[in-house]
Amino acid sequence: MITTTKPAPRVRAAASAAPRVRRPLRTWIVAVAAYLVAIIFLLPYLEMLIMAGRPNDELGDPTILPKHFTFSNFTTLWSGSGLGGSIGTSLQIAAGATVIVLLVALPAAYCTARRRFRGRTAFLLLVLATQMFQPAAMLVGIQREFSNFGIPPTLSLIVINAGFNLAFAVWILNAFFSSIPVELEEASMVDGLGRVGALLRITLPLAAPGIVTALIFTFISAWNEFLVALTLSLGQQPSQQPLTVAINQYIGEYSVDWGHLFAAGLVATVPVIILFAFIERRVVSGLTAGAVK
Repeated sequence: MITTTKPAPRVRAAASAAPRVRRPLRTWIVAVAAYLVAIIFLLPYLEMLIMAGRPNDELGDPTILPKHFTFSNFTTLWSGSGLGGSIGTSLQIAAGATVIVLLVALPAAYCTARRRFRGRTAFLLLVLATQMFQPAAMLVGIQREFSNFGIPPTLSLIVINAGFNLAFAVWILNAFFSSIPVELEEASMVDGLGRVGALLRITLPLAAPGIVTALIFTFISAWNEFLVALTLSLGQQPSQQPLTVAINQYIGEYSVDWGHLFAAGLVATVPVIILFAFIERRVVSGLTAGAVK
């Protein structure tokens, strides 16, 4: 007796394909609203770009776009005005203040998050109280103190910006370290890591979003600081002044050089945008890095 088996019927590819999911109307509304908000925030920068590209004889024209777009306001920024040196000075101040804040805030925040010592709450409240003091309220004392010690303006501004941004960094990093389970560190120490190794390989990668937040906040705050920088850099050459102070050279007593003023304002935003674009991609990876062996 010969038995034959029939081949299994072929399943149509169309039948196995998943049905196409339509996005709900709410998703489209949220996306359109997000794009509108982004456009609104970008409009001032677009206006700055248009004004920086206008020739001087078209500054009073009521048209939205200039008839002849020019890049001369951008190219002449670097010749004679010392703007390049001002950018370097601002980078030194912002980067130096950020490094000092992270070096001091990381161990302070980790210790207060992991250790329960006497006076811990009072210490955190004292750190928070220092955030209430504004540089403008102590401007005269700050200027006299640093001038009496003969400290250069750039180094003075690094120390001042680091001191006034330290409290925020300690508090935000303390919150991130407290949210990380201590069991992860204990498990890594059972596997052979020490306290420092657990901190470097487990805790810090998990706290990367908090570290990046403190870094960006400190850098932007030091980069945009104006009042103390103006006071301590009086009498300096424009190339030795921070960028926020050097831009004022385009504002005269009877006239304003609008083209160079808007061009310098756009240039001042570039380092912050580059920093954020370079660091932002590491925030998401830091959320889970170190938790998986």
